[in-house]
Amino acid sequence: MSRIGRMPIPLPQGVEVKVDGLDVTVKGPKGTLSRRVHLRMKVAVADGRVTVARASEGRLDRSLHGLTRTLLANMVEGVSKGFEKELEVVGLGYRVEASGKGLLLSVGYSHQVRVEPVEGITFEVQSDRQRNAIWVKGIDKEVVGYVASEIRRIKPPEPFKGKGIRYTGEYVRRKVGKAGV
Repeated sequence: MSRIGRMPIPLPQGVEVKVDGLDVTVKGPKGTLSRRVHLRMKVAVADGRVTVARASEGRLDRSLHGLTRTLLANMVEGVSKGFEKELEVVGLGYRVEASGKGLLLSVGYSHQVRVEPVEGITFEVQSDRQRNAIWVKGIDKEVVGYVASEIRRIKPPEPFKGKGIRYTGEYVRRKVGKAGV
């Protein structure tokens, strides 16, 4: 049996899970998420824990077992705590500012780039002389990661000076420039 799939998901205080056939809905203090699980997976809620069982020991069932459990665990964590990704804007003259609910990025283009949040996503900005940082926050882990990757895609870090938008803690492999003769 899958080591991840067989672990029960404990439900924190204030989180409730409702299973209706293949649809699983998780409701908590931060919001509501729902997902349709694969028809070969059986989701059950009992004693404040959610368990996932599979139909057989087939290859497809084994691969879906751990995945389904992890997706449900992320939903439970999202509605109780939420998720966030932190990005840094690195470069001389590069800056980020909050504009309404969205962002306004100045990252070396001839124009400023405007980023509007997707439903369920909020941005926090710290912009000062030492640091330009963006926090992408939300309850759905997939959407938070997607929005953060789309912001990073606007100006990925380049390998010579390391300028661009990167995840906090991301290592940027640097190249040596041209050697002067």
